[in-house]
Amino acid sequence: MLLIIFILQNQDRVTVHYLGVAGELSLSMALFIAAVAGGILVAITGAARILQLRSQRRHPRARPPAPPGSATTGRPERTPGP
Repeated sequence: MLLIIFILQNQDRVTVHYLGVAGELSLSMALFIAAVAGGILVAITGAARILQLRSQRRHPRARPPAPPGSATTGRPERTPGP
């Protein structure tokens, strides 16, 4: 409903220039096309990142061995008290 109201209120014709190409269309359509294109770019980028993370999880890289005396549990090492 809000999109229909937006389109009806923004019927002014505008000239859009993009990479040397010029075209004339309504302001609402220009903004709608830009929003959809932006959403598609975000979806593609997000999907590529998800695939990258899944690939890393399936094929973990060999990690160098931990230096002697380092904690492997994530807790700090205890030092003898005074």
